[in-house]
Amino acid sequence: MTHKEVSAVTLGGKGSSLSSSAVYTTATGQSQVRIDSSALDRLSSTPSLKQKINIPEFLTLEETRAFLIVLLNKLLLCNSSKHVPLCISEALNSNQKSFDFEELDVTEDEQSLLINNACLGLIGVSAVLDHQSTALSVIADVAAAFSCEALKADVSVFNLMDSGDGHSSKEEVGVAGDMRILLNGSKFVGKETVSSVVKIPKVHGIIREKVKSVHSRMRVELNSGHKLGKIELGSEHTVCNVLLPLGMALRELGECSYARAQSNFLYISGGDLKLKIGEIFRKECPTDASLASSFNESFSLYSGKVYDKFAHEINVLFALVWKIVAWELVTAYAVLEAAELNEKIGGAKENGENSKVEKKKKKAVLGKGTSSILQLIKDRLQSEKRSDVENSRLLETWVADFLLFLDLARPEFNEFLLKVKDVVESNESRRLPKIPKGTRDFAKEQMTIRKKAFSVIEEVFERHGATALDTPVFELRETLMGKYGEDSKLIYDLADQGGELCSLRYDLTVPFARFVAMNGLTSLKRYQIAKVYRRDNPSKGRYREFYQCDFDIAGPAEKMAPDFEVVRILTELLDELNIGDFEVKLNHRKLLDGMMQICGVPPEKFRTICSSIDKLDKQSFEQIRKEMVEEKGLTAETADRIGTFVKEKGHPLTLLSKLKQEGSAFLENAGSTDALNDLEILFKALDKSKRLDKVVFDLSLARGLDYYTGVIFEAVFKGGAQVGSIAAGGRYDNLIGMFGSKQVPAVGVSLGIERVFAIMEQQQKDQDQMARPTKTEVLVSILGNDVTLAGELAGELWDAGVKAEFLVNKRRPKHFDYAKESRIPWMILVGEQELKEGTVQLKSLESGNDVNINIPRGSFVEELRKRLNP
Repeated sequence: MTHKEVSAVTLGGKGSSLSSSAVYTTATGQSQVRIDSSALDRLSSTPSLKQKINIPEFLTLEETRAFLIVLLNKLLLCNSSKHVPLCISEALNSNQKSFDFEELDVTEDEQSLLINNACLGLIGVSAVLDHQSTALSVIADVAAAFSCEALKADVSVFNLMDSGDGHSSKEEVGVAGDMRILLNGSKFVGKETVSSVVKIPKVHGIIREKVKSVHSRMRVELNSGHKLGKIELGSEHTVCNVLLPLGMALRELGECSYARAQSNFLYISGGDLKLKIGEIFRKECPTDASLASSFNESFSLYSGKVYDKFAHEINVLFALVWKIVAWELVTAYAVLEAAELNEKIGGAKENGENSKVEKKKKKAVLGKGTSSILQLIKDRLQSEKRSDVENSRLLETWVADFLLFLDLARPEFNEFLLKVKDVVESNESRRLPKIPKGTRDFAKEQMTIRKKAFSVIEEVFERHGATALDTPVFELRETLMGKYGEDSKLIYDLADQGGELCSLRYDLTVPFARFVAMNGLTSLKRYQIAKVYRRDNPSKGRYREFYQCDFDIAGPAEKMAPDFEVVRILTELLDELNIGDFEVKLNHRKLLDGMMQICGVPPEKFRTICSSIDKLDKQSFEQIRKEMVEEKGLTAETADRIGTFVKEKGHPLTLLSKLKQEGSAFLENAGSTDALNDLEILFKALDKSKRLDKVVFDLSLARGLDYYTGVIFEAVFKGGAQVGSIAAGGRYDNLIGMFGSKQVPAVGVSLGIERVFAIMEQQQKDQDQMARPTKTEVLVSILGNDVTLAGELAGELWDAGVKAEFLVNKRRPKHFDYAKESRIPWMILVGEQELKEGTVQLKSLESGNDVNINIPRGSFVEELRKRLNP
């Protein structure tokens, strides 16, 4: 037997803290306790009373030791007397099998703590659970990975990636990534749908999430100061509120692991091996019923507020789950290594066919991660020496060795756990990278949708006489600051590496204004399609990097003419993108300012109150009212007056007529009167242009950007996909003047194309349509290995302007599979027969177009072009 090394846990030193791992190693006798000498020097209280340390009877030996080290640490943190800490440390270091303390000399405060110590028992057991659960989350992934291979399971569920929109579970994505690493390159995984495998990301992800919650809580509870003689109110309840969800997650993990273990058992080949393992499995592996019983007992204790015993019962539940996960690993191992185990235990093969199956299994390849871990297990199991008696019961001994190897309290297991973590974490070449939240990749299907959308948008913009413009992705920080009101906090600043403070552009409007001013222009009609950046919280349809499609008209013009054209362009865009029903909400900044004055809002609060009003599409007026009154200092009367106005919404000409009626408060304000006159011109122009039916006059619309001075509008999608605003814009007459000496009036619209993409993608899914990823018209298929011939035929097609690809492969199905996947409509096929005859075979792959003819080699290009352009 090897000498067991014992480490030391030092308590009481300056800056020292107690961790859950230190509690666990002390509880299992792997570590001894050392009190820092400086701590002993601080302990000076004089004992005057007698008191025993009361240890709850239901605690196991390990739990008792955990309770004692927590008690010791609390005493040191609170400067108790020397006698009690020294007595506890001596008892812990003696490795005795039970603890029965005699009456100790204590102070009055120490006596109170020793009597009311239930919370410390709870914290000690919770620390043990914290350490054990962290190990379980790793081993559960390993066992599940082996089961995936043993069951030949479909593992496409592990293709889960962070969507970047804030809706993916970080822990689920992490589990899926680790499972991909473990199974990378595996030839065992197959196409079997196994429900207990499909659940792995969610079930294991929840375990990770709950383990982290317990760990965060224990870091606080283990090291928080405690005033001696005072009971810590709330600590017990707080700790149990993170233990209960962990217990629920443990039960679900145990149930799923047990289901996989049972399935693994059915896959074990070799009748004798299966029979013997089955006997041990049924005898020793906990069942669903035992999990339910243990959890129900723990929940009953939680409901009854018997918190220290509740923690003990969660620890009992953990032990059951750990044993089930260990059995899952044993049964998966038995499936994958059946031939070797049959040979080891002398189990006769049932027939020659079975032997062949096992030989075939031996040739299959495990995942790179699981194969490395399998070798670690084999090395460990082979190193165990057995007596003659053990050799006579080889399988029982092998199972016992396997389960003993997975004993958390053994130092050898900790070494194994570190190596497993290294397999998962260290080989970055096998870990799939992830993109930052709030960003997205565009694969070929999404790119097809994107290119189609961009072509429609450019067509509309150019139809209205706009020229293209491109500006830098970052600007001087001073260019962007002060233009976006409260949203300025969302600007991405860059590190100063070139002597200038720069920021990523927040939109395309401010760079456009800077361009016009910098170049001394007095008029320009331009469009720009480019990415912008916002340091925002990602959500569905809301990204941190996204495209905007902007159209702006700068320069003097007939009153409201550019405003009409910009709104008209917005409706054209959304109509031609064919995304479904939408409406354009429209208002006027001067009307808003007039409303603020009428309601009695101080001028310095106009913008911040507008920012609140702008949230009315997402929050109720009561919520907005509370914000305006409690956070922004408006009187309740002013807020209520605002409420009467912002609820006004309807058909543009109808609501405009109402607001212009005699006695209207808006007519008493010069700014709002100008706004109503502007809107009358705009609405009549849109009406004559047959676009007014898409517009809603909405007094609650209050675009928050500081630079708007006139008409403001926002397009909202009214279909099934909840994506919010899809376009917005307005008039900004003073922005360009901020960068130069001339004031150049301007108006523009910006389309949030990412949200439009989301709608178009959803429409394709709903209609079960696949976007064609390429524009390839014909596939040149060479049945053989003649690359020269492929180059010759494809080259002739390319020279003729035909969109073509070529494929050289001896297997005929490869060509048809590729053409079908890429949705290529035509194929030029050349095999041995065609080579002899000097022809090519022209095939149509589109349903309903039954063309399959041989064409002379010299005229195939002309014949194909006729069919492509009839």
